[in-house]
Amino acid sequence: MHLHVEARGPEDGPLVVLLHGFPETGALAWRRQVGPLAAAGLRVLVPDQRGYGRSAKPPGIDAYRLDALADDVLRLAGERRFSLVGHDWGGVVAWWLALRNPERLERLAILNAPHPALLAGYALRHPGQLLRSWYVLAFQLPGLPEAAFRARTYRLPMRALTGTSRPGTFAPADLRAYRAAWAQPGAVTAMLNWYRALRRRRPAPARRVAVPTLILWGDKDAFLQPGLADAALALCDDGRLVRFPDATHWLQHEEAERVNRALVRFLREEDHGTLA
Repeated sequence: MHLHVEARGPEDGPLVVLLHGFPETGALAWRRQVGPLAAAGLRVLVPDQRGYGRSAKPPGIDAYRLDALADDVLRLAGERRFSLVGHDWGGVVAWWLALRNPERLERLAILNAPHPALLAGYALRHPGQLLRSWYVLAFQLPGLPEAAFRARTYRLPMRALTGTSRPGTFAPADLRAYRAAWAQPGAVTAMLNWYRALRRRRPAPARRVAVPTLILWGDKDAFLQPGLADAALALCDDGRLVRFPDATHWLQHEEAERVNRALVRFLREEDHGTLA
């Protein structure tokens, strides 16, 4: 399984892997974080996860189950213990790995991503979250989501980015880079198969997170209610939650300086006092 990976920072620095979400790639999702984290002495690995960008796009839905996605991260890290930072789907993979293989992780940082043991039950108890998650059901259809995604030169995903973020978050050059990534052969179906594999996943390997965890949450997320952050924090043995009241789902783009400061302090074990 080939994963395209960008590496920055000293090779002997503490290892941290940054996992992107839908519909981004590693370089696009974390372009404002890689430099500051590397400058802080961290060894930073930023993969395009399977199905995205320049990484392999295996056929079939089963190739995108959470266990397979988590195994990719373990192979990438090799024998080293490491810290994991994930946003959106990357955060779901990060949660899953922390629940399944806590012995491999030093620290876990989550940006606007639901704990995998919580989302279904939370949505049933909170109809507002169920409405925000309508697209997850729509993506289960065969063929039609691909056609809608590609229509009018990717107008739908472009609007999903620009219409749910603060004005100016995504510049024209950024959007051109996203379109180029989506145009890779097999990319659209592979990206959607992450959602289709949800119905085939096994129950979460655990509920409580033993790894020290930092949750950074943009409260104006159009896809995830703020209550999901509180519910996830309640399942962390050693967790902290930092809210960004004016940020959206695209937190690391909109509040890059504050996010970087919080991540450096946490990942360098300097999380005394105010993180953000």
